[in-house]
Amino acid sequence: MSATSRTHRRLGPAAASPVSVAEIVAVLPEDFRRRDLLIENLHGLQDGFGGLYRHHLAALAEEMRLSPAEVQETASFYAHFRLLDDHEAAPAAVLRRCTGPACSMRPLDLGALPDGVMVEDVPCTGLCDHAPVALAGKVPVRRADAAKVARALAEPYSPPMPSGESFPVLDRCLSGELPRDEALTELERAGLRGMGGAGFPTARKWRSVAAQPGPRLVVVNADEGEPGTFKDRWFLENHAAQVLEGALIAAWAVEADEVYLYLRDEYADLHKGLATLIRDLPGDITIHLRRGAGAYVCGEESALIESLEGKRGLPRQRPPYVAEVGLFGRPTLVNNVETLYWVSRLLAEGAELFGNEGRNGHHGLRTYSVSGRVKEPGVKIAPNGITVSELIDEFCGGMEDGHVLAAYLPGGASGGFLPARLQPPLAFGAIEEHGGFIGSAAVVVFSQADDLRAVALNLARFFAHESCGQCTPCRVGTAKSVGLLAGPAWDRDLLDDLAGVMRDASICGLGQAAPNVWQSLFRHFPEVVT
Repeated sequence: MSATSRTHRRLGPAAASPVSVAEIVAVLPEDFRRRDLLIENLHGLQDGFGGLYRHHLAALAEEMRLSPAEVQETASFYAHFRLLDDHEAAPAAVLRRCTGPACSMRPLDLGALPDGVMVEDVPCTGLCDHAPVALAGKVPVRRADAAKVARALAEPYSPPMPSGESFPVLDRCLSGELPRDEALTELERAGLRGMGGAGFPTARKWRSVAAQPGPRLVVVNADEGEPGTFKDRWFLENHAAQVLEGALIAAWAVEADEVYLYLRDEYADLHKGLATLIRDLPGDITIHLRRGAGAYVCGEESALIESLEGKRGLPRQRPPYVAEVGLFGRPTLVNNVETLYWVSRLLAEGAELFGNEGRNGHHGLRTYSVSGRVKEPGVKIAPNGITVSELIDEFCGGMEDGHVLAAYLPGGASGGFLPARLQPPLAFGAIEEHGGFIGSAAVVVFSQADDLRAVALNLARFFAHESCGQCTPCRVGTAKSVGLLAGPAWDRDLLDDLAGVMRDASICGLGQAAPNVWQSLFRHFPEVVT
């Protein structure tokens, strides 16, 4: 052996011990060595051992034929993975306490907790209509208090399981009763758009992917992470069969034989029920269920695809678009949960379902996630284009007693604040002139009791925490904004300059939209920020 080769061997990573390899093999599935299963494997190790130990990561890298650095950088990217030294004890339990806008209105006092419970404050859990909220391991604790949290930590949890379902629209598609062109025409006639936030016409997106050379894939984006957004959880809890039917119809329409469903990790309690439902699906199309790991940026379709490939969720430079080069380099159709629910309903009930609804110059139905100072928060299926006061009064039981509408977020954290005096239709294209947008229609309602500066700082911290760090304008800009908004006086010139750089130079929507938080306050609430 040459001196050079001896040196390289001495400096390289130590081989994983047979004991460590045996331990990871015992808790991981038989096919775990596939590259795209890295994140699933990390979940498996954490579920089995309470965290990610160095010796297990070394064994995983060796078995998957990956460099230790590659495994380490992926594990450290996602907020929900706990990296432990080999001598550390794993926590007895992990309790995630939500600090999002709705939960901040109702702070949660945990009281005395059992020894060994690790408490993590997190920006959103997707249960804003049940504030305050905590996650005891995988168990959601709604309208939480110290007693409920203690019970959730102590008692075994059995998630709800779906019953067997039929798929009548899919049957019509597969039998030829409903031809592809007719199905796409019906969606066009209804005017269905992507409900994840971008609002791209659904049928046009499907035609674009179908025009690409095969093989093609379909991805279901169930990674909603915007504070105030929880509609996709509601659909998966209450209408999972229709969502899956919509996904299978999409795969049929673009001639894809595989579907990947990427489930937000905060929704881990839904995993077992979805897996059961997927196992019993009809037809030849395979659905793969994958878990996220606590990264809001993976709601962006190209970052989501990177995560599905077992990598860090870094948004891709475009072009090419994922419709052309997506998951595993194949043309990929990405739709969110709500969109696929409406696919199932519209093809079952006809475009008239949308054509007969709508307000203020807009048509169709829309799902609004409403939280904050209303009597009856929750998911509301209401006419598209409804105003915020109409939504509150007709669907939410009005404002809470003693509270008067002062401001609202029409589109979650990135949609910007609007004052009560401005009530444009809550619809695509109607809010932009006021400096915001509807996005996923997460409506957070504030009253005279709420400190909008404090809310803005809360949201700025969320964006700083969730920036993937890939591009400097977003990584540095979000962190800089937290420091500026935490001060007693806001420097408008500096914040305007920061907003311009972030919007012009950030790779994805996170950095581009984050300035809406403070820019909307300057525009509509000058008395608050001066």
